[in-house]
Amino acid sequence: MAFDVQESVGYLASALVVVSLAMTSVVRLRVISLAGSLAFLVYGVLIGSVPIVVTNAAIACLNVWFLWRELGGGRDLGAIVVPPDSPFLLDFLEHHATDISRFQPDYDLSAPVGFAIVLTRDGLPAGVVLGERDGTTLHVTLDHVLRAYRDSRLGKWLYGPGARVFRTAGIASVSTPGGTESHRPYLLRVGFEYDPATARYIREL
Repeated sequence: MAFDVQESVGYLASALVVVSLAMTSVVRLRVISLAGSLAFLVYGVLIGSVPIVVTNAAIACLNVWFLWRELGGGRDLGAIVVPPDSPFLLDFLEHHATDISRFQPDYDLSAPVGFAIVLTRDGLPAGVVLGERDGTTLHVTLDHVLRAYRDSRLGKWLYGPGARVFRTAGIASVSTPGGTESHRPYLLRVGFEYDPATARYIREL
């Protein structure tokens, strides 16, 4: 059977679109959808179909626009200090208990909370930071962002421009044990430094 380039590109484009719909991460969905639309654009050129070319060129532009909004500062990010016994916070932790235990298995969901911040994106809850205060240092026990927003640079914003939420609360530094292997690269990306003396990761604010 002869190799058909046009048909292969069509199958690849279709596969990329299907895979994008299975993504739970907003950024990954957009990136794979962009790749799929570009593949369909090439497919349209190969078979000489103007409607396919025009449609997928438009879809590619939309995906680029949404990716720029997601990664280029176009989102409204926020952080709010809430009471540790806030019903909303307790419901949030209970609802996302499975996801939390998967990514931060050492966290005890039944442990009392001393200090809590709810992270928001476009006014909707996107994650939480929990910890215990020791003077002007916050010892973080949980830093969790919802799966859909983990590629949205929410953590980079929180420990950068958003760090005023800590400073307003009188917190000058954040400390964390590091958690899982997959969590440590994230800490380094958002500015934490490993302190061998305490075996913890520290972020001065």
